[in-house]
Amino acid sequence: MDRFDPAPTPEDRRWGDETDTFGRVYDVLVGTTTLTSSAEIADIADCSPNAAKKHLDRLAGMGIARADTDTQPARYARNEAYFEWQEASRIARELPIEAILERVDELEAEQQAYEERFDADDPATVSAFEGADHEAVHERMDALSDWQRVVRDIRLYALAHQIARNDGHLIPA
Repeated sequence: MDRFDPAPTPEDRRWGDETDTFGRVYDVLVGTTTLTSSAEIADIADCSPNAAKKHLDRLAGMGIARADTDTQPARYARNEAYFEWQEASRIARELPIEAILERVDELEAEQQAYEERFDADDPATVSAFEGADHEAVHERMDALSDWQRVVRDIRLYALAHQIARNDGHLIPA
């Protein structure tokens, strides 16, 4: 804070009084997609680096965080696989198998249309900057982003189908 800034008021604080340290660290982690030091997470979560590291190690043990402990200091990020598993489990609970399969068919048709449009099998291999002007580039970026969503959703719904087919388990019990 600059020495000329006013003192923060309770309304300026990021966290309410009801959010404990673990909850703040969890909330920051959920928004962290690149490996980040526990000190940086602690700064955002308004807690000590030691408290953040303790909670991050706990979250890594639960599979919610991924940790790179080979670096000093250790760095953490959300574990995308955990959140995909949670989403697939929710889909499996909420939708009948027939609806899941129908959605997979719809998504696969969308994916095929994108593959034909861009003459490629993977959106990561397509450049967004082949447009003639800013508007064309922007439209191409939107389409590639949507294609990536389709690929992710196919993965989620296929996993949800497998979970639903096996009574909530990934493999038959």
